[in-house]
Amino acid sequence: MELIYGTGNPAKLKFMRREIRGLPIELISLGQAAERDGIALADVEESGRDPLENARIKACAYYRLFRKPVFSCDSGLYLWDYQTGEMLPEEVQPGIHVRGRGGRRLTDDELIAHFTGLVRTYGTILARYKNGICLIMEDGRRYESMDESLWGAAFLFTDRPHPKRIEGFPLDSISLDIASGKYFYDLEGNVQDVVAAETGIAEFFKSVF
Repeated sequence: MELIYGTGNPAKLKFMRREIRGLPIELISLGQAAERDGIALADVEESGRDPLENARIKACAYYRLFRKPVFSCDSGLYLWDYQTGEMLPEEVQPGIHVRGRGGRRLTDDELIAHFTGLVRTYGTILARYKNGICLIMEDGRRYESMDESLWGAAFLFTDRPHPKRIEGFPLDSISLDIASGKYFYDLEGNVQDVVAAETGIAEFFKSVF
């Protein structure tokens, strides 16, 4: 069946297609659905307090617009001091505001500069994404989760960016595998997928379909 993914990020769409490979789902992007159906898209204010609330806000908005099965995801990024295991101060925790606060969205370059600056201030940083997902099939059929199985594996931030960069996922260029100390980009396979979300996404959709 066709399912609209409520994102305009090509990298996220590609990731999700890998995650649901083998399931009876034909995934199309928000832009593809809007162009095909002649619908004008408007920005959705992500005013939730956590990833699940933001995912729900977006999914509900897009379902009202398309009246077709649609889902949205949202993430929060949380940081710890790698040496002590203590969480970094609240004022520097990105949470759901990974791209910045106060209505200004940081560019990829600005985002890398911000997080490498945190590493220089606090030393090696351990990070983990907590993810929420909301799927609306039709009126009265909504499925959602922020189960820990949806969270990503822990990883490290460095202050030395890798020369490789993928648009839409700038922080991957400063992310290191904990076990090997290697950059994600120097590891085989789609290691970033494990960091973005472990096995929970496929299991979530299997429970519905």
